[in-house]
Amino acid sequence: MQYRSTRGKMKESLNSAQAVIKGLAPDGGLYVPVNFTQVKLPLTKLSQMTYQEIAEMVLGWFFDDFTHDQLYKVVNDAYGSQWDQQQIAPLSVAHDGNYYLELFHGPTLAFKDIALQVLPRLMTQAIKNEHNDHQIVILTATSGDTGTASMRGFSDLSGTQVIVFYPHGGVSPVQLKQMLGQRGTNLSAIAIEGNFDDAQTAVKNIFNDLSFNQRLLDNHYQFSSANSMNIGRLIPQIVYYFSAYGQLVHRQAIKPGDPVNFTVPTGNFGDILAGYYAKKLGLPIHKLICASNENNVLTDFFTSGQYNRKRPFHLTNAPAMDILVSSNLERLLFDVANENESTIQVLMQQLSEDGSYSVSSDIKAKLDQTFAAGFATQDEVRSEIKRIYTDDGYLIDPHTAVASYVAHQYRQKQHDSTPNVIVSTASPYKFPETAIYALNDQKTAVTGIPAIKELQSIIDQPLDSNVQTLLKMTAREERVINPSSMEKTIAKILGI
Repeated sequence: MQYRSTRGKMKESLNSAQAVIKGLAPDGGLYVPVNFTQVKLPLTKLSQMTYQEIAEMVLGWFFDDFTHDQLYKVVNDAYGSQWDQQQIAPLSVAHDGNYYLELFHGPTLAFKDIALQVLPRLMTQAIKNEHNDHQIVILTATSGDTGTASMRGFSDLSGTQVIVFYPHGGVSPVQLKQMLGQRGTNLSAIAIEGNFDDAQTAVKNIFNDLSFNQRLLDNHYQFSSANSMNIGRLIPQIVYYFSAYGQLVHRQAIKPGDPVNFTVPTGNFGDILAGYYAKKLGLPIHKLICASNENNVLTDFFTSGQYNRKRPFHLTNAPAMDILVSSNLERLLFDVANENESTIQVLMQQLSEDGSYSVSSDIKAKLDQTFAAGFATQDEVRSEIKRIYTDDGYLIDPHTAVASYVAHQYRQKQHDSTPNVIVSTASPYKFPETAIYALNDQKTAVTGIPAIKELQSIIDQPLDSNVQTLLKMTAREERVINPSSMEKTIAKILGI
Protein backbone atom coordinates (compact mmCIF):
# COMPACT_ATOMS: atom_id res chain seq x y z
CA MET A 1 0.00 0.00 0.00
CA GLN A 2 1.32 3.38 -1.07
CA TYR A 3 0.10 6.82 0.00
CA ARG A 4 -0.10 10.14 -1.83
CA SER A 5 -1.28 13.65 -1.07
CA THR A 6 -4.81 14.84 -1.80
CA ARG A 7 -3.28 17.89 -3.49
CA GLY A 8 -1.06 15.96 -5.85
CA LYS A 9 2.09 18.08 -5.75
CA MET A 10 4.31 15.31 -4.38
CA LYS A 11 6.32 13.51 -7.06
CA GLU A 12 6.67 10.26 -5.14
CA SER A 13 4.30 8.16 -3.05
CA LEU A 14 5.17 6.87 0.41
CA ASN A 15 4.75 3.53 2.10
CA SER A 16 2.55 3.43 5.19
CA ALA A 17 5.42 3.71 7.68
CA GLN A 18 6.69 6.86 5.94
CA ALA A 19 3.18 8.35 5.80
CA VAL A 20 2.64 7.71 9.53
CA ILE A 21 5.96 9.36 10.43
CA LYS A 22 5.38 12.46 8.27
CA GLY A 23 1.76 12.94 9.34
CA LEU A 24 0.98 15.84 7.00
CA ALA A 25 2.02 16.03 3.34
CA PRO A 26 4.56 18.79 2.52
CA ASP A 27 2.18 20.34 -0.04
CA GLY A 28 -0.40 20.93 2.69
CA GLY A 29 -2.56 17.99 1.64
CA LEU A 30 -3.50 14.82 3.51
CA TYR A 31 -2.20 11.33 2.81
CA VAL A 32 -4.63 8.90 1.19
CA PRO A 33 -4.10 5.45 -0.35
CA VAL A 34 -2.90 5.48 -3.95
CA ASN A 35 -5.20 2.52 -4.54
CA PHE A 36 -7.89 2.02 -1.91
CA THR A 37 -7.69 -1.53 -0.64
CA GLN A 38 -10.20 -4.03 -2.01
CA VAL A 39 -11.09 -6.77 0.48
CA LYS A 40 -13.52 -9.61 0.91
CA LEU A 41 -15.14 -8.49 4.13
CA PRO A 42 -15.91 -11.39 6.53
CA LEU A 43 -19.33 -10.04 7.58
CA THR A 44 -20.50 -13.36 8.99
CA LYS A 45 -17.39 -13.64 11.18
CA LEU A 46 -17.44 -10.15 12.72
CA SER A 47 -19.78 -11.18 15.50
CA GLN A 48 -17.30 -13.81 16.72
CA MET A 49 -14.19 -11.63 16.47
CA THR A 50 -12.65 -9.72 19.38
CA TYR A 51 -11.94 -6.04 19.04
CA GLN A 52 -8.24 -6.81 18.82
CA GLU A 53 -8.78 -9.33 16.02
CA ILE A 54 -10.81 -6.82 13.99
CA ALA A 55 -8.14 -4.18 14.59
CA GLU A 56 -5.37 -6.48 13.35
CA MET A 57 -7.40 -7.24 10.24
CA VAL A 58 -8.13 -3.59 9.38
CA LEU A 59 -4.63 -2.32 10.14
CA GLY A 60 -3.21 -5.15 8.04
CA TRP A 61 -5.17 -3.92 5.02
CA PHE A 62 -3.73 -0.40 5.20
CA PHE A 63 -0.31 -0.93 6.82
CA ASP A 64 0.86 -3.98 4.92
CA ASP A 65 4.56 -3.11 5.10
CA PHE A 66 4.41 -3.88 8.83
CA THR A 67 4.77 -7.57 9.69
CA HIS A 68 1.96 -9.58 11.25
CA ASP A 69 3.94 -9.86 14.49
CA GLN A 70 4.54 -6.10 14.58
CA LEU A 71 0.85 -5.29 14.14
CA TYR A 72 -0.13 -7.97 16.67
CA LYS A 73 2.06 -6.28 19.28
CA VAL A 74 0.86 -2.78 18.37
CA VAL A 75 -2.79 -3.81 18.70
CA ASN A 76 -2.52 -5.88 21.86
CA ASP A 77 -0.41 -3.29 23.66
CA ALA A 78 -2.84 -0.55 22.60
CA TYR A 79 -5.96 -2.42 23.75
CA GLY A 80 -4.89 -3.90 27.05
CA SER A 81 -5.31 -3.25 30.75
CA GLN A 82 -5.52 0.55 30.31
CA TRP A 83 -9.15 0.05 29.20
CA ASP A 84 -11.89 -0.36 31.79
CA GLN A 85 -14.02 -2.50 29.45
CA GLN A 86 -12.67 -5.72 27.96
CA GLN A 87 -14.79 -5.16 24.83
CA ILE A 88 -12.94 -1.84 24.29
CA ALA A 89 -15.93 -0.26 22.48
CA PRO A 90 -19.10 -1.87 23.86
CA LEU A 91 -22.48 -1.26 22.29
CA SER A 92 -25.11 -0.28 24.85
CA VAL A 93 -28.60 -1.69 24.96
CA ALA A 94 -31.12 0.17 22.81
CA HIS A 95 -32.26 3.57 24.07
CA ASP A 96 -34.93 5.55 22.27
CA GLY A 97 -34.59 3.21 19.31
CA ASN A 98 -30.84 3.85 19.06
CA TYR A 99 -27.72 2.01 20.15
CA TYR A 100 -24.87 3.96 21.73
CA LEU A 101 -21.35 2.88 20.78
CA GLU A 102 -19.30 3.70 23.88
CA LEU A 103 -15.85 4.82 22.79
CA PHE A 104 -14.84 6.39 26.12
CA HIS A 105 -13.52 3.48 28.15
CA GLY A 106 -9.85 4.30 27.55
CA PRO A 107 -7.45 6.16 29.84
CA THR A 108 -8.58 9.71 28.93
CA LEU A 109 -12.32 8.95 28.76
CA ALA A 110 -12.82 9.89 25.09
CA PHE A 111 -12.87 8.26 21.67
CA LYS A 112 -9.46 9.71 20.80
CA ASP A 113 -7.92 6.92 22.91
CA ILE A 114 -9.07 4.38 20.33
CA ALA A 115 -6.52 5.70 17.83
CA LEU A 116 -4.05 7.42 20.14
CA GLN A 117 -3.21 4.24 21.97
CA VAL A 118 -2.36 2.75 18.55
CA LEU A 119 -0.55 5.68 16.87
CA PRO A 120 2.43 6.02 19.27
CA ARG A 121 3.14 2.30 19.05
CA LEU A 122 2.66 2.32 15.28
CA MET A 123 4.96 5.31 14.92
CA THR A 124 7.65 3.77 17.12
CA GLN A 125 7.63 0.66 14.94
CA ALA A 126 7.59 2.78 11.77
CA ILE A 127 10.70 4.66 12.92
CA LYS A 128 12.48 1.33 13.47
CA ASN A 129 11.34 -0.02 10.10
CA GLU A 130 12.55 3.09 8.29
CA HIS A 131 15.83 3.30 10.25
CA ASN A 132 14.95 6.89 11.08
CA ASP A 133 17.38 8.52 13.55
CA HIS A 134 15.46 11.78 14.00
CA GLN A 135 13.58 12.76 17.16
CA ILE A 136 9.90 12.91 16.19
CA VAL A 137 8.12 16.08 17.30
CA ILE A 138 4.38 15.47 17.59
CA LEU A 139 2.89 18.90 16.90
CA THR A 140 -0.82 19.04 17.52
CA ALA A 141 -3.68 21.53 17.76
CA THR A 142 -6.53 20.35 19.95
CA SER A 143 -10.01 21.37 21.00
CA GLY A 144 -9.46 19.24 24.11
CA ASP A 145 -9.50 15.49 23.68
CA THR A 146 -6.76 15.02 21.07
CA GLY A 147 -4.24 16.85 23.22
CA THR A 148 -5.11 14.80 26.29
CA ALA A 149 -5.02 11.48 24.46
CA SER A 150 -1.82 12.36 22.56
CA MET A 151 0.00 13.21 25.77
CA ARG A 152 -1.21 10.04 27.44
CA GLY A 153 -0.28 7.87 24.46
CA PHE A 154 3.19 9.34 23.87
CA SER A 155 4.15 9.94 27.51
CA ASP A 156 7.88 9.22 28.04
CA LEU A 157 8.05 7.40 24.70
CA SER A 158 11.70 7.36 23.63
CA GLY A 159 12.57 9.42 20.57
CA THR A 160 9.49 11.68 20.71
CA GLN A 161 8.49 15.13 21.89
CA VAL A 162 4.82 16.14 22.14
CA ILE A 163 3.83 19.80 21.84
CA VAL A 164 0.12 20.54 22.13
CA PHE A 165 -1.55 23.89 21.49
CA TYR A 166 -5.12 24.49 22.60
CA PRO A 167 -7.48 27.52 22.72
CA HIS A 168 -7.36 29.38 26.02
CA GLY A 169 -10.78 29.05 27.64
CA GLY A 170 -11.92 26.76 24.83
CA VAL A 171 -11.59 23.39 26.56
CA SER A 172 -13.56 21.94 29.45
CA PRO A 173 -12.17 22.10 33.02
CA VAL A 174 -11.70 18.32 33.03
CA GLN A 175 -9.91 18.36 29.65
CA LEU A 176 -7.65 21.14 30.93
CA LYS A 177 -6.87 19.22 34.11
CA GLN A 178 -6.02 16.11 32.09
CA MET A 179 -3.62 18.00 29.80
CA LEU A 180 -1.93 19.91 32.59
CA GLY A 181 -1.94 16.88 34.87
CA GLN A 182 -0.43 14.35 32.46
CA ARG A 183 3.14 13.59 33.45
CA GLY A 184 5.98 12.92 31.02
CA THR A 185 9.41 14.39 30.39
CA ASN A 186 8.57 14.81 26.68
CA LEU A 187 5.22 16.61 27.04
CA SER A 188 4.24 20.29 26.63
CA ALA A 189 0.70 21.72 26.57
CA ILE A 190 0.34 25.44 25.87
CA ALA A 191 -2.75 27.63 25.50
CA ILE A 192 -3.04 30.18 22.71
CA GLU A 193 -5.09 33.36 22.58
CA GLY A 194 -7.79 32.48 20.05
CA ASN A 195 -10.00 29.55 19.09
CA PHE A 196 -9.29 26.05 17.81
CA ASP A 197 -9.25 27.12 14.17
CA ASP A 198 -6.56 29.69 15.02
CA ALA A 199 -4.49 26.94 16.64
CA GLN A 200 -5.04 24.48 13.79
CA THR A 201 -4.24 27.06 11.10
CA ALA A 202 -1.04 28.07 12.87
CA VAL A 203 0.03 24.43 13.25
CA LYS A 204 -0.57 23.80 9.54
CA ASN A 205 1.49 26.89 8.67
CA ILE A 206 4.34 25.68 10.87
CA PHE A 207 4.21 22.27 9.18
CA ASN A 208 4.50 24.04 5.84
CA ASP A 209 7.28 26.44 6.88
CA LEU A 210 10.18 25.01 4.88
CA SER A 211 12.82 27.12 6.62
CA PHE A 212 11.72 26.08 10.11
CA ASN A 213 11.44 22.45 9.06
CA GLN A 214 15.00 22.55 7.71
CA ARG A 215 16.14 24.03 11.02
CA LEU A 216 14.58 21.05 12.77
CA LEU A 217 16.22 18.57 10.41
CA ASP A 218 19.61 20.23 10.95
CA ASN A 219 19.14 19.49 14.65
CA HIS A 220 17.92 15.90 14.08
CA TYR A 221 14.22 16.63 14.68
CA GLN A 222 11.24 16.29 12.36
CA PHE A 223 7.56 17.09 12.71
CA SER A 224 4.71 14.62 12.74
CA SER A 225 1.07 14.94 13.76
CA ALA A 226 -1.27 13.16 16.13
CA ASN A 227 -4.34 14.88 14.71
CA SER A 228 -6.72 12.84 12.60
CA MET A 229 -4.88 14.37 9.63
CA ASN A 230 -2.31 11.59 10.29
CA ILE A 231 -3.34 8.44 8.42
CA GLY A 232 -2.07 6.40 11.37
CA ARG A 233 -4.65 8.12 13.53
CA LEU A 234 -7.51 7.78 11.05
CA ILE A 235 -7.31 4.09 10.09
CA PRO A 236 -7.71 2.67 13.66
CA GLN A 237 -11.03 4.53 13.88
CA ILE A 238 -12.45 2.35 11.10
CA VAL A 239 -12.28 -0.61 13.48
CA TYR A 240 -15.11 0.40 15.79
CA TYR A 241 -17.60 0.60 12.92
CA PHE A 242 -16.90 -3.06 12.15
CA SER A 243 -17.00 -3.93 15.84
CA ALA A 244 -20.38 -2.22 16.30
CA TYR A 245 -21.82 -4.09 13.33
CA GLY A 246 -20.53 -7.41 14.70
CA GLN A 247 -22.10 -6.68 18.08
CA LEU A 248 -25.47 -5.95 16.44
CA VAL A 249 -25.30 -9.27 14.62
CA HIS A 250 -24.24 -11.08 17.81
CA ARG A 251 -27.28 -9.80 19.72
CA GLN A 252 -29.51 -10.65 16.70
CA ALA A 253 -30.58 -7.05 16.18
CA ILE A 254 -29.60 -7.46 12.52
CA LYS A 255 -28.53 -10.22 10.16
CA PRO A 256 -25.23 -10.15 8.23
CA GLY A 257 -25.77 -7.90 5.22
CA ASP A 258 -28.53 -5.78 6.77
CA PRO A 259 -28.01 -2.00 6.50
CA VAL A 260 -27.18 0.17 9.51
CA ASN A 261 -27.05 3.94 10.05
CA PHE A 262 -24.40 5.70 12.13
CA THR A 263 -24.93 9.14 13.65
CA VAL A 264 -21.61 10.79 14.42
CA PRO A 265 -20.90 13.97 16.42
CA THR A 266 -18.54 15.74 14.06
CA GLY A 267 -15.90 18.45 14.30
CA ASN A 268 -12.72 17.85 12.31
CA PHE A 269 -14.47 15.11 10.27
CA GLY A 270 -12.06 12.27 11.07
CA ASP A 271 -14.55 10.16 13.05
CA ILE A 272 -17.24 10.15 10.37
CA LEU A 273 -14.68 9.80 7.57
CA ALA A 274 -13.61 6.52 9.18
CA GLY A 275 -17.24 5.42 8.79
CA TYR A 276 -17.14 6.39 5.12
CA TYR A 277 -13.99 4.31 4.66
CA ALA A 278 -15.71 1.41 6.44
CA LYS A 279 -18.52 1.67 3.89
CA LYS A 280 -16.00 1.72 1.02
CA LEU A 281 -14.56 -1.51 2.46
CA GLY A 282 -17.99 -3.14 2.23
CA LEU A 283 -19.70 -2.54 5.58
CA PRO A 284 -23.46 -2.21 4.85
CA ILE A 285 -23.90 1.39 5.98
CA HIS A 286 -27.04 3.06 4.67
CA LYS A 287 -26.54 6.60 6.00
CA LEU A 288 -23.82 8.44 7.84
CA ILE A 289 -25.58 11.22 9.73
CA CYS A 290 -23.27 14.15 10.42
CA ALA A 291 -24.22 15.84 13.70
CA SER A 292 -22.93 19.34 14.50
CA ASN A 293 -23.35 21.85 17.30
CA GLU A 294 -24.09 25.56 16.77
CA ASN A 295 -20.92 25.80 14.67
CA ASN A 296 -22.98 24.13 11.98
CA VAL A 297 -20.75 24.70 8.95
CA LEU A 298 -21.00 21.00 8.02
CA THR A 299 -24.80 20.92 8.25
CA ASP A 300 -24.97 23.82 5.81
CA PHE A 301 -22.41 22.15 3.55
CA PHE A 302 -24.27 18.86 3.25
CA THR A 303 -27.54 20.74 2.77
CA SER A 304 -26.39 23.28 0.17
CA GLY A 305 -23.07 22.08 -1.25
CA GLN A 306 -21.37 25.28 -0.10
CA TYR A 307 -18.72 25.26 2.61
CA ASN A 308 -18.51 28.69 4.26
CA ARG A 309 -16.35 29.30 7.32
CA LYS A 310 -17.16 33.03 7.29
CA ARG A 311 -19.61 32.96 10.20
CA PRO A 312 -19.67 33.67 13.93
CA PHE A 313 -17.63 31.23 16.02
CA HIS A 314 -19.49 29.84 19.03
CA LEU A 315 -18.00 28.48 22.23
CA THR A 316 -20.50 25.79 23.15
CA ASN A 317 -21.16 23.10 25.73
CA ALA A 318 -19.82 20.55 23.20
CA PRO A 319 -16.37 22.16 22.84
CA ALA A 320 -14.61 19.38 20.91
CA MET A 321 -16.89 20.32 18.00
CA ASP A 322 -16.22 24.06 18.14
CA ILE A 323 -14.59 24.01 14.72
CA LEU A 324 -15.25 25.90 11.47
CA VAL A 325 -12.54 24.29 9.30
CA SER A 326 -13.02 20.52 9.18
CA SER A 327 -9.68 19.29 7.84
CA ASN A 328 -10.60 15.69 7.05
CA LEU A 329 -13.41 16.77 4.75
CA GLU A 330 -10.62 17.21 2.19
CA ARG A 331 -10.12 13.43 2.08
CA LEU A 332 -13.83 12.87 1.43
CA LEU A 333 -13.89 15.49 -1.33
CA PHE A 334 -10.84 13.89 -2.92
CA ASP A 335 -12.66 10.56 -3.03
CA VAL A 336 -16.00 11.82 -4.41
CA ALA A 337 -14.16 14.05 -6.93
CA ASN A 338 -12.76 10.88 -8.52
CA GLU A 339 -9.35 11.58 -6.91
CA ASN A 340 -8.85 14.70 -9.00
CA GLU A 341 -6.03 16.61 -7.30
CA SER A 342 -6.66 19.75 -9.34
CA THR A 343 -10.22 19.97 -8.03
CA ILE A 344 -8.97 19.73 -4.45
CA GLN A 345 -6.26 22.33 -5.03
CA VAL A 346 -8.85 24.80 -6.32
CA LEU A 347 -11.34 24.17 -3.49
CA MET A 348 -8.72 24.42 -0.75
CA GLN A 349 -7.27 27.60 -2.28
CA GLN A 350 -10.75 29.12 -2.34
CA LEU A 351 -11.24 28.15 1.30
CA SER A 352 -7.92 29.72 2.25
CA GLU A 353 -8.36 32.93 0.26
CA ASP A 354 -12.13 33.49 0.24
CA GLY A 355 -13.27 31.47 3.24
CA SER A 356 -15.72 29.40 1.19
CA TYR A 357 -16.18 27.10 -1.78
CA SER A 358 -19.00 25.30 -3.57
CA VAL A 359 -18.84 21.78 -4.96
CA SER A 360 -20.23 20.68 -8.31
CA SER A 361 -23.67 19.16 -8.69
CA ASP A 362 -22.05 15.77 -9.41
CA ILE A 363 -20.11 15.84 -6.14
CA LYS A 364 -23.20 17.04 -4.24
CA ALA A 365 -25.22 14.15 -5.67
CA LYS A 366 -22.60 11.64 -4.53
CA LEU A 367 -22.57 13.11 -1.04
CA ASP A 368 -26.37 12.91 -0.84
CA GLN A 369 -26.24 9.16 -1.46
CA THR A 370 -24.42 8.51 1.83
CA PHE A 371 -24.66 11.56 4.09
CA ALA A 372 -27.38 13.33 6.02
CA ALA A 373 -26.79 16.17 8.47
CA GLY A 374 -28.27 18.16 11.31
CA PHE A 375 -27.26 20.24 14.31
CA ALA A 376 -28.26 20.93 17.91
CA THR A 377 -28.18 24.15 19.91
CA GLN A 378 -26.81 24.26 23.45
CA ASP A 379 -30.34 24.28 24.87
CA GLU A 380 -31.22 21.27 22.74
CA VAL A 381 -28.10 19.48 23.99
CA ARG A 382 -29.14 19.94 27.61
CA SER A 383 -32.72 18.91 26.83
CA GLU A 384 -31.49 15.76 25.08
CA ILE A 385 -29.28 14.75 28.00
CA LYS A 386 -32.26 15.09 30.34
CA ARG A 387 -34.68 13.33 27.96
CA ILE A 388 -32.49 10.26 27.56
CA TYR A 389 -31.70 10.08 31.28
CA THR A 390 -35.36 10.55 32.27
CA ASP A 391 -36.64 7.98 29.77
CA ASP A 392 -33.90 5.36 30.07
CA GLY A 393 -31.69 6.16 33.07
CA TYR A 394 -28.77 6.44 30.64
CA LEU A 395 -26.44 9.43 30.96
CA ILE A 396 -24.69 10.83 27.89
CA ASP A 397 -22.12 13.59 27.40
CA PRO A 398 -22.94 16.77 25.40
CA HIS A 399 -21.23 15.59 22.19
CA THR A 400 -23.18 12.35 22.26
CA ALA A 401 -26.28 14.42 23.00
CA VAL A 402 -25.70 16.40 19.80
CA ALA A 403 -25.72 13.12 17.85
CA SER A 404 -28.67 11.75 19.81
CA TYR A 405 -30.74 14.86 19.13
CA VAL A 406 -29.87 14.89 15.43
CA ALA A 407 -30.63 11.16 15.12
CA HIS A 408 -34.03 11.70 16.77
CA GLN A 409 -34.85 14.57 14.39
CA TYR A 410 -33.64 12.61 11.36
CA ARG A 411 -35.84 9.62 12.19
CA GLN A 412 -38.92 11.80 12.71
CA LYS A 413 -38.41 13.68 9.44
CA GLN A 414 -37.19 10.87 7.17
CA HIS A 415 -39.17 7.96 8.68
CA ASP A 416 -36.04 5.86 8.29
CA SER A 417 -36.40 2.71 10.40
CA THR A 418 -32.87 1.45 9.69
CA PRO A 419 -31.13 0.42 12.96
CA ASN A 420 -29.08 3.38 14.12
CA VAL A 421 -25.83 3.50 16.08
CA ILE A 422 -24.95 6.76 17.82
CA VAL A 423 -21.21 7.16 18.16
CA SER A 424 -20.77 8.11 21.83
CA THR A 425 -17.48 9.95 21.91
CA ALA A 426 -16.90 10.89 25.55
CA SER A 427 -17.77 9.98 29.11
CA PRO A 428 -20.31 12.32 30.72
CA TYR A 429 -17.74 12.74 33.49
CA LYS A 430 -15.55 14.72 31.09
CA PHE A 431 -18.27 17.38 30.96
CA PRO A 432 -19.96 17.13 34.38
CA GLU A 433 -20.99 20.80 34.49
CA THR A 434 -23.22 20.41 31.42
CA ALA A 435 -24.67 17.12 32.67
CA ILE A 436 -25.56 18.64 36.05
CA TYR A 437 -27.12 21.70 34.34
CA ALA A 438 -29.17 19.38 32.14
CA LEU A 439 -30.40 17.16 34.96
CA ASN A 440 -31.11 19.94 37.49
CA ASP A 441 -32.18 22.69 35.07
CA GLN A 442 -29.70 25.06 36.68
CA LYS A 443 -25.97 25.74 36.53
CA THR A 444 -23.68 24.31 39.17
CA ALA A 445 -21.32 26.51 41.14
CA VAL A 446 -18.49 23.97 40.88
CA THR A 447 -16.34 22.84 37.97
CA GLY A 448 -13.84 20.10 37.19
CA ILE A 449 -13.27 17.43 39.86
CA PRO A 450 -15.83 18.83 42.35
CA ALA A 451 -18.41 18.75 39.55
CA ILE A 452 -17.59 15.08 38.84
CA LYS A 453 -18.27 14.29 42.50
CA GLU A 454 -21.51 16.26 42.42
CA LEU A 455 -22.65 14.46 39.27
CA GLN A 456 -21.91 11.09 40.82
CA SER A 457 -24.00 11.98 43.85
CA ILE A 458 -26.92 12.88 41.55
CA ILE A 459 -26.95 9.70 39.48
CA ASP A 460 -25.64 7.46 42.29
CA GLN A 461 -23.59 5.14 40.09
CA PRO A 462 -20.05 3.81 40.74
CA LEU A 463 -17.17 5.52 38.92
CA ASP A 464 -15.16 3.59 36.34
CA SER A 465 -11.52 3.02 37.22
CA ASN A 466 -10.25 5.58 34.68
CA VAL A 467 -12.52 8.27 36.18
CA GLN A 468 -11.15 7.43 39.61
CA THR A 469 -7.60 7.91 38.25
CA LEU A 470 -8.61 11.36 36.99
CA LEU A 471 -9.70 12.38 40.48
CA LYS A 472 -6.15 11.87 41.76
CA MET A 473 -4.42 14.07 39.14
CA THR A 474 -2.63 17.30 40.06
CA ALA A 475 -2.31 19.95 37.35
CA ARG A 476 0.61 22.23 36.41
CA GLU A 477 0.16 25.97 35.97
CA GLU A 478 -1.36 27.02 32.64
CA ARG A 479 0.74 28.94 30.13
CA VAL A 480 -0.87 31.25 27.52
CA ILE A 481 0.84 32.69 24.42
CA ASN A 482 -0.08 34.55 21.25
CA PRO A 483 -0.31 32.36 18.11
CA SER A 484 2.47 34.44 16.54
CA SER A 485 4.84 33.08 19.23
CA MET A 486 4.20 29.40 18.52
CA GLU A 487 7.30 28.79 16.38
CA LYS A 488 9.55 30.57 18.86
CA THR A 489 8.01 28.52 21.69
CA ILE A 490 8.60 25.25 19.83
CA ALA A 491 12.25 26.20 19.21
CA LYS A 492 12.75 27.00 22.90
CA ILE A 493 11.23 23.67 24.01
CA LEU A 494 13.50 21.76 21.64
CA GLY A 495 16.55 23.88 22.47
CA ILE A 496 17.31 24.82 18.88
